[in-house]
Amino acid sequence: MTEVAASPAIEFIAKTVAEHPVVLFMKGVPDQPRCGFSSVAVQILDHLGVEFVGVDVLQDDELRQGIKTFTDWPTIPQLYVKGEFVGGSDIVREMFQSGELKTLLVDQGVISA
Repeated sequence: MTEVAASPAIEFIAKTVAEHPVVLFMKGVPDQPRCGFSSVAVQILDHLGVEFVGVDVLQDDELRQGIKTFTDWPTIPQLYVKGEFVGGSDIVREMFQSGELKTLLVDQGVISA
């Protein structure tokens, strides 16, 4: 039984998600999102007062493909809270509108109620 070595991109993703409570893999950076979906996710996190790490997947093709493989999720942005994949832009927006996102972030100790 041989183990397949993870790519450097997958290792980077796993390490980043493990080291930071909230990570948004996005197109662009939080100050300058480079797509509307990434912009929506950033605005929601900023509105909730969440400190998060934004990772620009446009800097590296392997990273952009790797994040899709890592979660088996086809779109970017992708939000992680405490190592768990939360979802993409639509899911984050729906969770925000329903109040579910804030509850999750409070429950995880990322923001205060």
